[in-house]
Amino acid sequence: MSDDNTQTIAEDDWAAAMAEQAVPATPTPAQFQELSGSTASGGLAKDIDFILDIPVLMTVELGRTKIAIKNLLQLAQGSVVELDGLAGEPMDVLVNGCLIAQGEVVVVNDKFGVRLTDIITPAERIRKLNK
Repeated sequence: MSDDNTQTIAEDDWAAAMAEQAVPATPTPAQFQELSGSTASGGLAKDIDFILDIPVLMTVELGRTKIAIKNLLQLAQGSVVELDGLAGEPMDVLVNGCLIAQGEVVVVNDKFGVRLTDIITPAERIRKLNK
């Protein structure tokens, strides 16, 4: 391949890259029009269906504690770590680290579970974030 031919290909690639930059990077409202809709036409249900399969991490927290590294290294099988949660106190239920409910431990078919006793309202969640 000659140097002239290589230079022409390089210029064509450069022109193509510049043309891509000329296209607006932000999506236009028309691209999202299909996802929006009125609740009367069932558009909201369709929007929610779009996210229902997204996995989230749910955590049930018994309590927390701070421990020095030297004490952490001394832990062995059978060691007991004291948590700040009190016996009989509701446990926090978090989704992706955000408190959404409180509940109590239950055992179903030899497996632990949590019975939700109090759901945190969106207003309460926002108020806790502002603290």
